[in-house]
Amino acid sequence: MAVLSKSQELMTTILQSLPKEAETTRIEYEGPRIAIYTKNYQFLVENNQIISDIVNTVKRRLVIRTDKSIRKSEDTVLEKLKSTIPKETEIGNCYFDDALGEVIVEVKDPQFFRNNDKINLHELSAQIGWKIQIKKGADVPSTSFKTIYYVRQTESESRSQFYKQTGEEIFRSKLSQGSGISLLSLGGFNQVGRSCMLLSTQESKILLDCGILPNAKFPWDSYPRLDWADFDMNDLDAVIISHAHLDHSGYLPVIFKYGYNGPVYCTEPTLALMTLLHNDYVKIAAHEGSQVLYEGRDVRKMIQNTITLPFGLVTDISPDIKLVLNNAGHILGSATSHLHIGEGLHNIVYTGDFKFAKTKLFDETTWNYPRVETLIMESTYGGKADMMPSREQMESNLVNSINVTLKEGGKVLIPSPAVGRAQEIMLVLDQQMREKKLIECPIFLEGMISEATAIHSACTDFLSRDLRNKISSGQGNPFQSEYFTIIDHHSKREEVLRDEPAIIMATSGMLEGGPVMRYFEELAPIEKNKLIFVSYQIAGTLGRRIMDGANQVSIVDQDGKIKIVNIKCPTEKIDGFSGHSDYNQLIRFVGKLRPKLRQVIINHGEQTKVANLASSISRIYRIKTHRPEVQEAIKII
Repeated sequence: MAVLSKSQELMTTILQSLPKEAETTRIEYEGPRIAIYTKNYQFLVENNQIISDIVNTVKRRLVIRTDKSIRKSEDTVLEKLKSTIPKETEIGNCYFDDALGEVIVEVKDPQFFRNNDKINLHELSAQIGWKIQIKKGADVPSTSFKTIYYVRQTESESRSQFYKQTGEEIFRSKLSQGSGISLLSLGGFNQVGRSCMLLSTQESKILLDCGILPNAKFPWDSYPRLDWADFDMNDLDAVIISHAHLDHSGYLPVIFKYGYNGPVYCTEPTLALMTLLHNDYVKIAAHEGSQVLYEGRDVRKMIQNTITLPFGLVTDISPDIKLVLNNAGHILGSATSHLHIGEGLHNIVYTGDFKFAKTKLFDETTWNYPRVETLIMESTYGGKADMMPSREQMESNLVNSINVTLKEGGKVLIPSPAVGRAQEIMLVLDQQMREKKLIECPIFLEGMISEATAIHSACTDFLSRDLRNKISSGQGNPFQSEYFTIIDHHSKREEVLRDEPAIIMATSGMLEGGPVMRYFEELAPIEKNKLIFVSYQIAGTLGRRIMDGANQVSIVDQDGKIKIVNIKCPTEKIDGFSGHSDYNQLIRFVGKLRPKLRQVIINHGEQTKVANLASSISRIYRIKTHRPEVQEAIKII
């Protein structure tokens, strides 16, 4: 008698638990889930106790899919949706995902469907043969989401195969009974940039982040030391991306270029923002004719292989590791990674960049984990002197600084990272102008800020509770304030540079290229203007040099020539708007975790910050604390 494999036993158990009425056609792995394909979709969703009982038996996530034979044509589906769904929902774009049998319907207010008993989406899904997913459409259409949906549509066959292969790897039988866990630091230790580490168990290899270090002194310091890790790309079970910033995700398309074909796990906004940032890199490199790390096809492969997860969902990512993403409060979609290894063997939390305080954009990072033995945490502001002012104080500092310049008839230039900081500052400026505390004037936005803001508008579930409620209740979307003017072409800069008071927000945040350079070139030599920094400036960047006191710098002008810019306007750094935790918040976060940690591993900080934070945690909490260098191996257990 043939012995069934673990996988075959699992599928057999599920099949035998389904009644004939379900009209099951097949059962397949779908990445970290198991998909049940049925010709009677309505029967299974209406009798959800059947699925619940199976889940309790097999301890796996199940999802119901419609068999291809019952799916109506796209034209028929669109006609049915438009005739059935009330017009007040303002249906936008509809995208078909053949690999999952889903139709994504963008609407103005998804809350309408949550609170309306008259629309039975399960029944409607059964009628059209496609599972309906309601998503909030952006007030301004997002090209990044369009790109994602397009890739998913055109690569549906490849994605189906990818999901199946990924599932087979996740749910394979364990090959070892060992219990060792180790961490290889490949980047982002005792430095800010190229965050990357390899977590290894006896069964699995997981890459945590895969970033780059801009403006490194030597090229080999720009990228993660994957060469030192001495593993084949095929050995990787998964990559987890904490958030979209390039110092955490910038090398991701490269590993696809060199053969990685496994899954990437992150939140939905992180995928959208990564798509934006990576496509922008390809676009700029092509425009400048510079050597590229990766190309558009590598970005598309990244999109194809990314599995997005909501906060709080327990997900199998390898035979011995479960992952839960939780809010990190840093930028949109940023997540801490809670890794449960083995059957209660060990729990690790990797914070990525996190903010342990409420902001206008986000709620504070999650801290109430059921178990954490090892914490891997950032230390960007880990120095004892790194104390941020109160929310009220930093907003007042910003307003007062801007008002001084506006009263003198000058312009304020705020170099802004497109993602996170720009949107936070936008909310502050809008509110302060409405409350008449900030002198009313045009606020011009240029660069990727508008697209990043469109992604924020489409992903309201990831915003703070207060902001989310404000938008959904119809009180208005502050991102669409009448004070904001988007500069979508360089021909419109003439309007911005007219001799009138104004606030200009443009990328990049560290004055390392982008449209901000043209404004900097024009405004910096004029004394009545002002340059205000609101974000962290990495050592070696132009922004950092100016912040450290440089009064003359060389830049490449729009004609490609070297130009000397004399900085005669005042410069100012307004602290507090950072998406990072300050020293007190870092210390408080460690103290919040229960039960008491066994060890803390410090990364993502300049050497002095890392050393100070490690010393403080060890002294205050009597917890073993490590501060490894890049290319150091750490035995966790």
